[in-house]
Amino acid sequence: MDIVIKIVQLLLSLSILVIFHEMGHFIAAKVFKTRVEKFYLFFNPWFSLFKFKKGETEYGVGWVPLGGYVKISGMIDESMDSEQMKQPPQPWEFRTKPAWQRLIIMLGGVTVNLLLAMVIYMIMLTVWGEQFLPTASVKYGITVDTMGYQMGLRNGDHILSVNHKPVLDFAAIPRTIILEEAKTVEVNRDGQNMEIKVPEGFISRLIKYNSSEFISVRFPFEAAKFTSGSVAEAAGMKAGDKIIGLNDSMMIYFDQFRAAIQQFKNKPVRVMVLRGTDTLDLPVQVPQTALIGVYPKGPAYYFTFKEKEYNMITAIPAGVVKAFNQAGNYLKSMKLLFSQEKAYESVGGFIAIGNIFPSTWDWQAFWSLTAFLSIMLAILNILPIPALDGGHVMFLLYEIIFRRKPSDKFMEYAQIVGMALLFGLLIFANGQDIMKLFRH
Repeated sequence: MDIVIKIVQLLLSLSILVIFHEMGHFIAAKVFKTRVEKFYLFFNPWFSLFKFKKGETEYGVGWVPLGGYVKISGMIDESMDSEQMKQPPQPWEFRTKPAWQRLIIMLGGVTVNLLLAMVIYMIMLTVWGEQFLPTASVKYGITVDTMGYQMGLRNGDHILSVNHKPVLDFAAIPRTIILEEAKTVEVNRDGQNMEIKVPEGFISRLIKYNSSEFISVRFPFEAAKFTSGSVAEAAGMKAGDKIIGLNDSMMIYFDQFRAAIQQFKNKPVRVMVLRGTDTLDLPVQVPQTALIGVYPKGPAYYFTFKEKEYNMITAIPAGVVKAFNQAGNYLKSMKLLFSQEKAYESVGGFIAIGNIFPSTWDWQAFWSLTAFLSIMLAILNILPIPALDGGHVMFLLYEIIFRRKPSDKFMEYAQIVGMALLFGLLIFANGQDIMKLFRH
């Protein structure tokens, strides 16, 4: 069921993005009285799932959920309709329009995708506002996994800055380390400020690791609830008990207990808890999983999250800023593909995109991811690759600057090369997904 929810969210999100993207081309074409022959969600080789004709345009839904398209008269596109180009030019065709009009038509899709992201962020800020955990409020310090440890960080460190710049939002620290290709992380350890130098080549390892959990927030271990058949509950532990030790070792943090109990699989232990003012020793038989069946109270119980509310007016500039910040972050991530060794191994296809959606339906997460994917679609589409909008824009700029068009035959060959390149990238990205599934 989790997979089904992810797939439905992915398809719904892509459908929204494709429809709005193609609508951008469609509206711009109509403004300049250019005929649009087809408007399709998804591709429809051989047959369509659904179609109807209204006016001069056929609208439909294809069966291959890899995108969508509008077929504009007099334009060499993925349809490769070269026969139409042999006919005498007509006033309603793309090729007869001035270069500046054709440029606007080609930029219509990415423009609408950027505007869509801004609008989504504006609405989200109005409805949900913003909430984040200030780095300065992480009073118990951090916990790190093996990657964080290898980077030089330690459990209990208090992060002060990255590359000597403070990061206000704690959740943004892992992203900042990677996107800014951090050289240093400044921390306070046991009351002393110190500078941790990020090892050479470590950013590429973090990219391949593909997880932000190499740094997490540290918090005490207080029982919130229990799993069915919990050995801790059977031993007498109650919700609200504070776990403060294991056998003769004192430990008050969740990460300490979780690490220490691993060595007691299939063994009896004494779990020390604080209940009110009483300290109790509870005999617990640790199972093979090393899980005693206790859900801890999470960070929201221990920390004060900063909240900011917006109204319909104040959300407008904030939504624009958020969209541009996300676009900047995505451009930085693309730069890493070329600047970091083997960063391309982190590239993923539809499985990777689908996995970023939560396994339970969460509208806030859905719209946040849809806005980000809209920005991603806009940036990828504007790349100067034939068969993408950016390829057409590149040739139109050439025409505007040099006052001559590339020949139709050249455009056909460029389109073929661009499509071959895109299919190659598609196969590579989804092949990476399949290889990761086999590795796991």
